[in-house]
Amino acid sequence: MKLIAKETELDAVEIKGLIEVPPRLDMGDFAFPCFSLAKKEKKSPVEIAEELVLKFSKKLPKEIGEVRVQGAYVNFFVDRVEFVRKVLKSDFREVEKNGKKVVIDMSSPNIAKPFGIGHLRSTIIGNSLARICEANGFEAVKINYLGDWGTQFGKIILAWKRWGSEEELERDAVGHLYGLYVRGNAKEFEEEARAEFKKLEEGDEENLRLWKKFRELSLRDFDKIYDLLGVEFDEVSGESLYNDKMDGVVGELEDKGLLKVDDGAKVVDLSDEGLGVVLIQKSDGTSLYATRDIAMAIDRKKVYDFDKGIYEVGAEQKLHFRQVFGVLRKMGYSWSKNLVHVAHGLYLDKDGKKFSTRRGKSVFMKDVLDEVVLKARENLKARGVGDEDLDERARKIAIAAIFYGDLKNNREHNMVFDIDRFLEFEGDSGPYLLYSYARASSLLRKVSRKNDGFDVGEVEDVEYLLIRKVFEFEEVVRRAYEGLAPNLVAKYCFELASLFNEFYHACPVLGGKSEGVRLKIVEVFRDRMGKGLELLGIEKLEEM
Repeated sequence: MKLIAKETELDAVEIKGLIEVPPRLDMGDFAFPCFSLAKKEKKSPVEIAEELVLKFSKKLPKEIGEVRVQGAYVNFFVDRVEFVRKVLKSDFREVEKNGKKVVIDMSSPNIAKPFGIGHLRSTIIGNSLARICEANGFEAVKINYLGDWGTQFGKIILAWKRWGSEEELERDAVGHLYGLYVRGNAKEFEEEARAEFKKLEEGDEENLRLWKKFRELSLRDFDKIYDLLGVEFDEVSGESLYNDKMDGVVGELEDKGLLKVDDGAKVVDLSDEGLGVVLIQKSDGTSLYATRDIAMAIDRKKVYDFDKGIYEVGAEQKLHFRQVFGVLRKMGYSWSKNLVHVAHGLYLDKDGKKFSTRRGKSVFMKDVLDEVVLKARENLKARGVGDEDLDERARKIAIAAIFYGDLKNNREHNMVFDIDRFLEFEGDSGPYLLYSYARASSLLRKVSRKNDGFDVGEVEDVEYLLIRKVFEFEEVVRRAYEGLAPNLVAKYCFELASLFNEFYHACPVLGGKSEGVRLKIVEVFRDRMGKGLELLGIEKLEEM
Protein backbone atom coordinates (compact mmCIF):
# COMPACT_ATOMS: atom_id res chain seq x y z
CA MET A 1 0.00 0.00 0.00
CA LYS A 2 2.78 2.47 0.96
CA LEU A 3 4.73 1.50 -2.13
CA ILE A 4 1.79 2.31 -4.40
CA ALA A 5 1.02 5.53 -2.53
CA LYS A 6 4.58 6.82 -2.91
CA GLU A 7 4.73 6.29 -6.65
CA THR A 8 1.16 7.36 -7.55
CA GLU A 9 0.41 10.11 -4.99
CA LEU A 10 -2.92 8.37 -4.23
CA ASP A 11 -4.01 8.15 -0.60
CA ALA A 12 -4.65 4.87 1.25
CA VAL A 13 -8.44 5.11 0.88
CA GLU A 14 -8.22 5.58 -2.89
CA ILE A 15 -5.76 2.71 -3.26
CA LYS A 16 -7.88 0.38 -1.12
CA GLY A 17 -10.85 1.13 -3.34
CA LEU A 18 -8.88 0.26 -6.49
CA ILE A 19 -7.06 -2.90 -5.38
CA GLU A 20 -8.48 -6.12 -6.87
CA VAL A 21 -7.91 -9.82 -6.24
CA PRO A 22 -7.11 -11.70 -9.47
CA PRO A 23 -9.36 -14.69 -10.29
CA ARG A 24 -6.41 -17.14 -10.30
CA LEU A 25 -3.32 -17.55 -8.12
CA ASP A 26 -1.03 -17.67 -11.19
CA MET A 27 -2.10 -14.08 -11.89
CA GLY A 28 -0.92 -12.85 -8.49
CA ASP A 29 -2.30 -12.19 -5.03
CA PHE A 30 -3.57 -8.70 -5.65
CA ALA A 31 -3.60 -6.29 -8.57
CA PHE A 32 -3.51 -2.53 -9.00
CA PRO A 33 -5.39 -1.22 -12.09
CA CYS A 34 -3.86 1.83 -13.79
CA PHE A 35 -6.92 3.14 -15.66
CA SER A 36 -7.61 5.91 -13.13
CA LEU A 37 -4.08 7.30 -13.62
CA ALA A 38 -4.27 7.50 -17.42
CA LYS A 39 -6.01 10.88 -17.61
CA LYS A 40 -3.78 12.45 -14.99
CA GLU A 41 -0.54 11.08 -16.46
CA LYS A 42 -1.73 11.52 -20.08
CA LYS A 43 -0.43 8.08 -20.91
CA SER A 44 -2.02 4.74 -21.69
CA PRO A 45 -2.78 2.58 -18.62
CA VAL A 46 -0.55 -0.18 -20.05
CA GLU A 47 2.39 2.21 -20.29
CA ILE A 48 1.80 3.38 -16.72
CA ALA A 49 1.67 -0.24 -15.49
CA GLU A 50 5.01 -0.99 -17.18
CA GLU A 51 6.64 2.06 -15.61
CA LEU A 52 5.32 1.23 -12.13
CA VAL A 53 6.58 -2.35 -12.32
CA LEU A 54 10.10 -1.04 -13.11
CA LYS A 55 9.95 1.32 -10.13
CA PHE A 56 8.44 -1.24 -7.73
CA SER A 57 10.96 -3.97 -8.65
CA LYS A 58 13.82 -1.91 -7.23
CA LYS A 59 12.30 -1.51 -3.74
CA LEU A 60 10.05 -4.48 -2.99
CA PRO A 61 9.39 -5.23 0.70
CA LYS A 62 10.35 -8.76 1.74
CA GLU A 63 6.71 -9.86 1.90
CA ILE A 64 6.37 -9.28 -1.87
CA GLY A 65 8.24 -11.77 -4.03
CA GLU A 66 7.55 -10.36 -7.48
CA VAL A 67 5.56 -7.81 -9.51
CA ARG A 68 4.43 -8.30 -13.09
CA VAL A 69 2.61 -6.39 -15.80
CA GLN A 70 -0.72 -7.92 -16.86
CA GLY A 71 -2.18 -5.57 -19.45
CA ALA A 72 -3.16 -2.38 -17.61
CA TYR A 73 -2.63 -4.02 -14.21
CA VAL A 74 0.33 -4.28 -11.88
CA ASN A 75 0.10 -7.76 -10.34
CA PHE A 76 1.78 -8.43 -7.01
CA PHE A 77 2.95 -11.90 -5.95
CA VAL A 78 3.40 -12.46 -2.23
CA ASP A 79 6.48 -14.33 -0.98
CA ARG A 80 4.50 -17.31 0.34
CA VAL A 81 7.09 -18.62 2.79
CA GLU A 82 7.65 -15.19 4.35
CA PHE A 83 3.92 -14.45 4.43
CA VAL A 84 2.95 -17.79 6.02
CA ARG A 85 5.74 -17.50 8.57
CA LYS A 86 4.61 -13.99 9.51
CA VAL A 87 0.93 -14.91 9.89
CA LEU A 88 1.63 -18.07 11.90
CA LYS A 89 4.01 -16.28 14.27
CA SER A 90 1.76 -13.27 14.89
CA ASP A 91 -0.80 -13.63 17.65
CA PHE A 92 -4.25 -12.18 17.16
CA ARG A 93 -4.45 -8.97 19.14
CA GLU A 94 -7.70 -7.76 20.62
CA VAL A 95 -8.44 -4.17 19.62
CA GLU A 96 -7.81 -1.73 22.45
CA LYS A 97 -10.87 -0.05 23.95
CA ASN A 98 -11.43 3.36 22.38
CA GLY A 99 -13.45 4.81 25.27
CA LYS A 100 -16.53 5.22 23.06
CA LYS A 101 -19.97 3.81 23.74
CA VAL A 102 -22.55 2.35 21.38
CA VAL A 103 -26.12 1.81 22.59
CA ILE A 104 -28.07 -0.85 20.71
CA ASP A 105 -31.87 -1.02 20.83
CA MET A 106 -32.79 -4.61 19.93
CA SER A 107 -35.29 -7.46 20.22
CA SER A 108 -38.19 -5.39 21.65
CA PRO A 109 -41.01 -7.97 21.82
CA ASN A 110 -44.51 -6.88 22.78
CA ILE A 111 -45.87 -7.52 26.24
CA ALA A 112 -48.92 -9.83 26.47
CA LYS A 113 -48.06 -11.49 23.16
CA PRO A 114 -45.93 -14.59 22.62
CA PHE A 115 -42.38 -13.93 21.44
CA GLY A 116 -43.05 -13.83 17.70
CA ILE A 117 -40.58 -14.98 15.10
CA GLY A 118 -40.54 -11.43 13.72
CA HIS A 119 -38.63 -10.25 16.81
CA LEU A 120 -36.03 -12.99 16.36
CA ARG A 121 -34.25 -11.08 13.57
CA SER A 122 -33.79 -8.01 15.75
CA THR A 123 -32.48 -10.22 18.58
CA ILE A 124 -30.00 -12.13 16.41
CA ILE A 125 -28.74 -9.15 14.39
CA GLY A 126 -28.58 -6.81 17.39
CA ASN A 127 -26.66 -9.38 19.43
CA SER A 128 -24.11 -9.84 16.64
CA LEU A 129 -23.76 -6.09 16.08
CA ALA A 130 -23.00 -5.58 19.78
CA ARG A 131 -20.20 -8.16 19.57
CA ILE A 132 -18.83 -6.63 16.37
CA CYS A 133 -18.83 -3.17 17.99
CA GLU A 134 -16.92 -4.55 20.98
CA ALA A 135 -14.41 -6.26 18.66
CA ASN A 136 -13.75 -2.80 17.19
CA GLY A 137 -12.98 -1.26 20.58
CA PHE A 138 -16.38 0.12 21.59
CA GLU A 139 -18.35 -0.51 24.76
CA ALA A 140 -21.68 -1.91 23.59
CA VAL A 141 -24.83 -1.48 25.69
CA LYS A 142 -27.63 -3.86 24.66
CA ILE A 143 -31.10 -2.60 25.52
CA ASN A 144 -34.29 -4.61 25.22
CA TYR A 145 -36.86 -1.86 24.70
CA LEU A 146 -40.17 -3.62 25.23
CA GLY A 147 -43.43 -2.78 23.55
CA ASP A 148 -45.23 -2.41 26.89
CA TRP A 149 -47.42 0.64 26.27
CA GLY A 150 -49.93 1.87 23.74
CA THR A 151 -53.51 1.39 22.62
CA GLN A 152 -53.09 -2.40 22.30
CA PHE A 153 -53.17 -2.56 26.10
CA GLY A 154 -56.57 -0.96 26.05
CA LYS A 155 -57.68 -3.84 23.81
CA ILE A 156 -56.16 -6.47 26.10
CA ILE A 157 -57.55 -4.95 29.29
CA LEU A 158 -61.01 -4.59 27.72
CA ALA A 159 -60.92 -8.21 26.54
CA TRP A 160 -59.70 -9.42 29.95
CA LYS A 161 -62.56 -7.70 31.71
CA ARG A 162 -65.03 -9.36 29.31
CA TRP A 163 -63.56 -12.82 28.75
CA GLY A 164 -60.49 -13.26 30.97
CA SER A 165 -59.97 -16.51 32.90
CA GLU A 166 -57.66 -16.80 35.91
CA GLU A 167 -57.52 -20.56 35.30
CA GLU A 168 -56.29 -20.15 31.71
CA LEU A 169 -53.90 -17.39 32.78
CA GLU A 170 -52.35 -19.79 35.30
CA ARG A 171 -52.06 -22.56 32.70
CA ASP A 172 -50.72 -20.52 29.74
CA ALA A 173 -50.46 -16.83 30.61
CA VAL A 174 -49.11 -15.39 27.38
CA GLY A 175 -51.16 -17.70 25.16
CA HIS A 176 -54.33 -16.61 26.93
CA LEU A 177 -53.40 -12.93 26.78
CA TYR A 178 -52.68 -13.20 23.08
CA GLY A 179 -56.06 -14.82 22.50
CA LEU A 180 -57.69 -11.95 24.37
CA TYR A 181 -55.78 -9.43 22.25
CA VAL A 182 -57.07 -11.02 19.05
CA ARG A 183 -60.67 -10.84 20.35
CA GLY A 184 -60.26 -7.28 21.60
CA ASN A 185 -58.72 -6.15 18.30
CA ALA A 186 -62.12 -6.21 16.56
CA LYS A 187 -63.16 -2.86 15.08
CA GLU A 188 -66.40 -2.83 17.09
CA PHE A 189 -64.41 -2.48 20.34
CA GLU A 190 -62.11 0.30 19.10
CA GLU A 191 -63.65 3.17 21.08
CA GLU A 192 -63.98 1.17 24.32
CA ALA A 193 -60.40 -0.07 24.01
CA ARG A 194 -59.13 3.48 23.46
CA ALA A 195 -60.99 4.56 26.59
CA GLU A 196 -59.40 1.75 28.64
CA PHE A 197 -55.93 2.81 27.48
CA LYS A 198 -56.63 6.43 28.36
CA LYS A 199 -57.58 5.30 31.87
CA LEU A 200 -54.28 3.40 32.02
CA GLU A 201 -52.32 6.50 30.97
CA GLU A 202 -54.13 8.54 33.61
CA GLY A 203 -53.12 6.06 36.34
CA ASP A 204 -56.35 4.12 36.90
CA GLU A 205 -55.56 1.74 39.77
CA GLU A 206 -57.22 -1.39 38.36
CA ASN A 207 -55.88 -0.95 34.84
CA LEU A 208 -52.37 -0.35 36.19
CA ARG A 209 -52.60 -3.49 38.33
CA LEU A 210 -53.62 -5.58 35.32
CA TRP A 211 -50.92 -4.04 33.12
CA LYS A 212 -48.18 -4.78 35.69
CA LYS A 213 -49.39 -8.35 36.07
CA PHE A 214 -49.45 -8.97 32.30
CA ARG A 215 -45.99 -7.39 31.92
CA GLU A 216 -44.45 -9.59 34.63
CA LEU A 217 -45.92 -12.77 33.16
CA SER A 218 -44.68 -11.86 29.68
CA LEU A 219 -41.14 -11.11 30.87
CA ARG A 220 -41.00 -14.48 32.60
CA ASP A 221 -41.92 -16.13 29.29
CA PHE A 222 -39.41 -14.06 27.26
CA ASP A 223 -36.55 -14.90 29.63
CA LYS A 224 -36.94 -18.60 28.82
CA ILE A 225 -36.43 -17.78 25.15
CA TYR A 226 -33.39 -15.56 25.80
CA ASP A 227 -31.81 -18.25 27.99
CA LEU A 228 -32.21 -20.77 25.18
CA LEU A 229 -30.74 -18.33 22.64
CA GLY A 230 -27.86 -17.39 24.93
CA VAL A 231 -28.67 -13.68 24.61
CA GLU A 232 -28.31 -11.26 27.52
CA PHE A 233 -29.12 -7.56 27.90
CA ASP A 234 -27.53 -4.72 29.82
CA GLU A 235 -30.90 -3.05 30.31
CA VAL A 236 -34.52 -4.11 29.96
CA SER A 237 -36.87 -1.15 29.73
CA GLY A 238 -39.94 -0.20 27.75
CA GLU A 239 -42.14 2.50 26.36
CA SER A 240 -43.95 2.77 29.69
CA LEU A 241 -40.80 4.21 31.27
CA TYR A 242 -41.39 7.41 29.33
CA ASN A 243 -45.10 7.83 30.00
CA ASP A 244 -44.47 10.57 32.57
CA LYS A 245 -41.95 12.30 30.29
CA MET A 246 -44.43 13.01 27.49
CA ASP A 247 -45.50 16.39 28.85
CA GLY A 248 -41.87 17.47 29.05
CA VAL A 249 -41.31 16.71 25.35
CA VAL A 250 -44.52 18.47 24.34
CA GLY A 251 -43.58 21.47 26.48
CA GLU A 252 -40.08 21.67 25.01
CA LEU A 253 -41.44 21.49 21.46
CA GLU A 254 -43.89 24.29 22.28
CA ASP A 255 -41.15 26.44 23.87
CA LYS A 256 -39.00 26.02 20.76
CA GLY A 257 -41.89 26.96 18.48
CA LEU A 258 -41.97 23.64 16.71
CA LEU A 259 -45.53 22.52 17.51
CA LYS A 260 -48.53 23.21 15.35
CA VAL A 261 -52.18 22.40 16.03
CA ASP A 262 -53.88 20.38 13.30
CA ASP A 263 -57.55 19.46 13.82
CA GLY A 264 -57.04 19.45 17.59
CA ALA A 265 -53.87 17.32 17.43
CA LYS A 266 -50.33 18.62 18.02
CA VAL A 267 -47.82 18.00 15.24
CA VAL A 268 -44.30 18.88 14.07
CA ASP A 269 -44.08 19.78 10.38
CA LEU A 270 -41.11 18.14 8.61
CA SER A 271 -42.46 18.63 5.11
CA ASP A 272 -39.49 20.88 4.29
CA GLU A 273 -37.34 17.75 4.67
CA GLY A 274 -39.74 15.55 2.71
CA LEU A 275 -40.82 13.72 5.89
CA GLY A 276 -44.39 14.96 6.16
CA VAL A 277 -46.08 15.78 9.48
CA VAL A 278 -45.18 14.03 12.76
CA LEU A 279 -48.10 13.48 15.13
CA ILE A 280 -46.94 14.25 18.68
CA GLN A 281 -50.20 14.26 20.65
CA LYS A 282 -53.70 13.20 19.61
CA SER A 283 -56.66 15.48 20.07
CA ASP A 284 -57.75 13.43 23.12
CA GLY A 285 -54.38 14.06 24.78
CA THR A 286 -52.92 10.54 24.39
CA SER A 287 -49.28 10.14 23.36
CA LEU A 288 -47.83 8.53 20.25
CA TYR A 289 -44.90 6.22 19.48
CA ALA A 290 -42.94 9.14 18.06
CA THR A 291 -43.37 11.18 21.27
CA ARG A 292 -42.17 8.32 23.42
CA ASP A 293 -39.20 7.59 21.16
CA ILE A 294 -38.15 11.25 21.26
CA ALA A 295 -38.33 11.23 25.07
CA MET A 296 -36.46 7.92 25.15
CA ALA A 297 -33.62 9.19 22.95
CA ILE A 298 -33.14 12.33 25.07
CA ASP A 299 -33.18 10.32 28.30
CA ARG A 300 -30.86 7.64 26.92
CA LYS A 301 -28.31 10.27 25.90
CA LYS A 302 -28.37 11.67 29.44
CA VAL A 303 -27.94 8.23 31.02
CA TYR A 304 -25.30 6.72 28.71
CA ASP A 305 -23.76 9.70 26.88
CA PHE A 306 -23.37 7.39 23.90
CA ASP A 307 -21.29 8.10 20.80
CA LYS A 308 -23.65 6.15 18.55
CA GLY A 309 -27.23 5.00 19.04
CA ILE A 310 -28.35 2.02 16.96
CA TYR A 311 -31.98 0.99 16.54
CA GLU A 312 -32.16 -2.57 15.18
CA VAL A 313 -35.78 -2.54 14.03
CA GLY A 314 -37.66 -3.77 10.97
CA ALA A 315 -37.44 -1.91 7.67
CA GLU A 316 -41.14 -1.00 7.86
CA GLN A 317 -40.18 1.56 10.55
CA LYS A 318 -37.84 3.56 8.28
CA LEU A 319 -40.11 6.60 8.01
CA HIS A 320 -40.84 6.56 11.74
CA PHE A 321 -37.15 6.77 12.67
CA ARG A 322 -36.38 9.36 10.02
CA GLN A 323 -39.15 11.48 11.53
CA VAL A 324 -37.97 10.93 15.12
CA PHE A 325 -34.39 11.83 14.17
CA GLY A 326 -35.72 14.82 12.22
CA VAL A 327 -37.66 16.18 15.21
CA LEU A 328 -34.63 15.76 17.48
CA ARG A 329 -32.53 17.63 14.93
CA LYS A 330 -35.02 20.51 14.83
CA MET A 331 -34.96 20.57 18.64
CA GLY A 332 -31.26 21.38 18.41
CA TYR A 333 -29.81 18.06 19.58
CA SER A 334 -26.63 17.81 17.48
CA TRP A 335 -25.99 14.25 18.72
CA SER A 336 -29.05 13.10 16.76
CA LYS A 337 -26.78 12.79 13.70
CA ASN A 338 -25.23 9.79 15.46
CA LEU A 339 -28.53 7.91 15.65
CA VAL A 340 -28.84 5.09 13.13
CA HIS A 341 -31.77 2.90 12.14
CA VAL A 342 -30.33 -0.52 11.27
CA ALA A 343 -33.21 -2.00 9.31
CA HIS A 344 -33.93 -5.65 8.64
CA GLY A 345 -36.26 -7.38 6.21
CA LEU A 346 -38.97 -9.90 6.95
CA TYR A 347 -38.95 -13.61 7.62
CA LEU A 348 -40.92 -15.38 4.91
CA ASP A 349 -42.49 -18.82 4.90
CA LYS A 350 -41.45 -21.37 2.26
CA ASP A 351 -44.36 -20.17 0.15
CA GLY A 352 -42.87 -16.67 0.15
CA LYS A 353 -45.52 -15.18 2.42
CA LYS A 354 -44.88 -13.10 5.51
CA PHE A 355 -45.11 -14.74 8.91
CA SER A 356 -47.88 -13.13 10.93
CA THR A 357 -48.62 -13.00 14.65
CA ARG A 358 -51.67 -10.73 14.52
CA ARG A 359 -54.33 -13.00 13.16
CA GLY A 360 -54.64 -16.13 11.06
CA LYS A 361 -51.48 -18.21 10.90
CA SER A 362 -49.18 -17.45 13.83
CA VAL A 363 -45.65 -18.70 14.36
CA PHE A 364 -44.22 -18.30 17.86
CA MET A 365 -40.60 -18.55 18.86
CA LYS A 366 -41.09 -21.29 21.43
CA ASP A 367 -42.67 -23.59 18.84
CA VAL A 368 -39.91 -22.85 16.33
CA LEU A 369 -37.11 -23.50 18.81
CA ASP A 370 -38.69 -26.72 20.02
CA GLU A 371 -38.97 -27.95 16.44
CA VAL A 372 -35.40 -27.03 15.48
CA VAL A 373 -33.88 -28.59 18.62
CA LEU A 374 -35.88 -31.78 18.04
CA LYS A 375 -34.72 -32.00 14.41
CA ALA A 376 -31.11 -31.32 15.43
CA ARG A 377 -31.34 -34.13 17.98
CA GLU A 378 -32.72 -36.50 15.35
CA ASN A 379 -29.92 -35.55 12.94
CA LEU A 380 -27.28 -36.26 15.59
CA LYS A 381 -28.81 -39.64 16.42
CA ALA A 382 -28.87 -40.53 12.72
CA ARG A 383 -25.15 -39.72 12.55
CA GLY A 384 -24.47 -42.18 15.34
CA VAL A 385 -23.93 -39.70 18.17
CA GLY A 386 -24.46 -41.22 21.63
CA ASP A 387 -26.73 -39.95 24.39
CA GLU A 388 -23.99 -38.18 26.38
CA ASP A 389 -24.61 -34.40 26.25
CA LEU A 390 -26.96 -35.05 23.32
CA ASP A 391 -29.57 -32.49 24.39
CA GLU A 392 -27.01 -29.71 24.94
CA ARG A 393 -25.30 -30.44 21.61
CA ALA A 394 -28.67 -30.43 19.86
CA ARG A 395 -29.49 -27.05 21.42
CA LYS A 396 -26.19 -25.50 20.30
CA ILE A 397 -26.52 -26.90 16.79
CA ALA A 398 -30.13 -25.68 16.56
CA ILE A 399 -29.20 -22.16 17.66
CA ALA A 400 -26.19 -22.11 15.33
CA ALA A 401 -28.47 -23.20 12.47
CA ILE A 402 -30.97 -20.40 13.14
CA PHE A 403 -28.41 -17.66 13.86
CA TYR A 404 -26.24 -18.42 10.84
CA GLY A 405 -29.26 -19.04 8.63
CA ASP A 406 -30.25 -15.45 9.34
CA LEU A 407 -26.90 -13.66 9.58
CA LYS A 408 -25.46 -14.95 6.31
CA ASN A 409 -28.05 -12.78 4.52
CA ASN A 410 -27.94 -9.07 3.92
CA ARG A 411 -29.99 -7.86 6.89
CA GLU A 412 -32.16 -5.55 4.77
CA HIS A 413 -33.35 -8.38 2.53
CA ASN A 414 -36.37 -10.56 3.22
CA MET A 415 -35.37 -14.17 3.84
CA VAL A 416 -37.06 -17.56 3.79
CA PHE A 417 -37.04 -19.23 7.20
CA ASP A 418 -36.30 -22.82 6.13
CA ILE A 419 -35.47 -25.01 9.13
CA ASP A 420 -34.44 -28.07 7.10
CA ARG A 421 -32.00 -26.04 5.00
CA PHE A 422 -30.59 -24.32 8.10
CA LEU A 423 -29.85 -27.70 9.73
CA GLU A 424 -27.89 -29.23 6.84
CA PHE A 425 -24.44 -30.40 7.93
CA GLU A 426 -22.93 -29.84 4.50
CA GLY A 427 -22.57 -26.54 2.70
CA ASP A 428 -23.45 -23.01 3.75
CA SER A 429 -24.94 -23.64 7.21
CA GLY A 430 -24.34 -23.13 10.92
CA PRO A 431 -23.82 -26.87 11.62
CA TYR A 432 -21.13 -26.94 8.90
CA LEU A 433 -19.21 -24.19 10.69
CA LEU A 434 -19.50 -25.98 14.04
CA TYR A 435 -18.41 -29.24 12.41
CA SER A 436 -15.32 -27.54 10.92
CA TYR A 437 -14.37 -26.03 14.27
CA ALA A 438 -14.89 -29.37 16.03
CA ARG A 439 -12.78 -31.14 13.40
CA ALA A 440 -9.87 -28.78 14.11
CA SER A 441 -10.32 -29.27 17.87
CA SER A 442 -10.26 -33.05 17.39
CA LEU A 443 -6.99 -32.87 15.45
CA LEU A 444 -5.33 -30.77 18.14
CA ARG A 445 -6.53 -33.12 20.91
CA LYS A 446 -4.64 -35.97 19.25
CA VAL A 447 -1.32 -34.22 19.91
CA SER A 448 -0.26 -34.52 23.53
CA ARG A 449 2.85 -32.36 23.28
CA LYS A 450 2.97 -28.59 22.88
CA ASN A 451 3.66 -27.43 19.34
CA ASP A 452 6.58 -25.11 20.15
CA GLY A 453 8.28 -24.76 16.82
CA PHE A 454 7.79 -25.21 13.11
CA ASP A 455 9.65 -24.69 9.85
CA VAL A 456 7.91 -23.26 6.82
CA GLY A 457 9.08 -25.07 3.72
CA GLU A 458 7.36 -25.22 0.37
CA VAL A 459 3.82 -23.87 0.72
CA GLU A 460 1.02 -25.72 -1.08
CA ASP A 461 -1.72 -23.67 -2.78
CA VAL A 462 -4.37 -25.00 -0.41
CA GLU A 463 -2.23 -24.09 2.63
CA TYR A 464 -1.54 -20.62 1.29
CA LEU A 465 -5.19 -19.89 0.49
CA LEU A 466 -6.21 -20.89 4.02
CA ILE A 467 -3.53 -18.73 5.63
CA ARG A 468 -4.43 -15.81 3.38
CA LYS A 469 -8.05 -16.11 4.55
CA VAL A 470 -6.92 -16.26 8.20
CA PHE A 471 -4.98 -13.04 7.59
CA GLU A 472 -8.15 -11.26 6.38
CA PHE A 473 -10.00 -11.67 9.70
CA GLU A 474 -9.27 -8.28 11.26
CA GLU A 475 -10.10 -6.40 8.05
CA VAL A 476 -13.43 -8.26 7.79
CA VAL A 477 -14.31 -7.35 11.40
CA ARG A 478 -13.50 -3.71 10.70
CA ARG A 479 -15.65 -3.62 7.55
CA ALA A 480 -18.49 -5.41 9.36
CA TYR A 481 -18.60 -2.58 11.88
CA GLU A 482 -18.36 0.16 9.26
CA GLY A 483 -21.27 -1.33 7.32
CA LEU A 484 -23.11 -2.62 10.41
CA ALA A 485 -23.16 -5.86 8.43
CA PRO A 486 -22.87 -9.18 10.31
CA ASN A 487 -23.28 -10.99 6.97
CA LEU A 488 -19.65 -10.08 6.17
CA VAL A 489 -18.49 -12.07 9.21
CA ALA A 490 -20.83 -14.96 8.33
CA LYS A 491 -19.54 -15.05 4.73
CA TYR A 492 -15.96 -14.98 6.00
CA CYS A 493 -16.60 -17.88 8.40
CA PHE A 494 -18.08 -20.03 5.63
CA GLU A 495 -15.18 -19.29 3.26
CA LEU A 496 -12.69 -20.01 6.05
CA ALA A 497 -14.38 -23.32 6.91
CA SER A 498 -14.48 -24.35 3.25
CA LEU A 499 -10.76 -23.65 2.80
CA PHE A 500 -9.93 -25.51 6.00
CA ASN A 501 -11.81 -28.61 4.88
CA GLU A 502 -10.01 -28.52 1.52
CA PHE A 503 -6.73 -28.28 3.42
CA TYR A 504 -7.75 -31.12 5.75
CA HIS A 505 -8.45 -33.49 2.85
CA ALA A 506 -5.43 -32.46 0.75
CA CYS A 507 -2.71 -32.16 3.41
CA PRO A 508 -2.06 -34.87 6.02
CA VAL A 509 -1.53 -33.01 9.29
CA LEU A 510 -0.17 -35.65 11.67
CA GLY A 511 3.10 -37.38 10.84
CA GLY A 512 5.72 -36.31 8.33
CA LYS A 513 8.08 -33.37 8.18
CA SER A 514 5.28 -30.82 7.77
CA GLU A 515 3.45 -31.79 10.98
CA GLY A 516 4.67 -28.78 12.98
CA VAL A 517 3.64 -26.12 10.51
CA ARG A 518 0.37 -27.84 9.63
CA LEU A 519 -0.61 -28.15 13.29
CA LYS A 520 0.06 -24.44 13.60
CA ILE A 521 -2.18 -23.82 10.59
CA VAL A 522 -4.93 -25.81 12.34
CA GLU A 523 -4.39 -23.74 15.51
CA VAL A 524 -4.74 -20.37 13.79
CA PHE A 525 -7.75 -21.59 11.80
CA ARG A 526 -9.46 -22.75 14.98
CA ASP A 527 -8.66 -19.45 16.70
CA ARG A 528 -10.14 -17.27 13.92
CA MET A 529 -13.12 -19.54 13.36
CA GLY A 530 -13.85 -19.51 17.09
CA LYS A 531 -13.71 -15.71 17.18
CA GLY A 532 -15.91 -15.50 14.09
CA LEU A 533 -18.53 -17.77 15.68
CA GLU A 534 -18.47 -15.62 18.82
CA LEU A 535 -19.13 -12.50 16.74
CA LEU A 536 -22.18 -14.22 15.27
CA GLY A 537 -23.41 -15.18 18.75
CA ILE A 538 -22.88 -18.90 18.07
CA GLU A 539 -21.66 -21.12 20.91
CA LYS A 540 -18.75 -23.38 19.92
CA LEU A 541 -18.72 -27.18 20.09
CA GLU A 542 -15.46 -29.00 20.72
CA GLU A 543 -16.87 -32.22 19.29
CA MET A 544 -19.94 -33.03 17.26
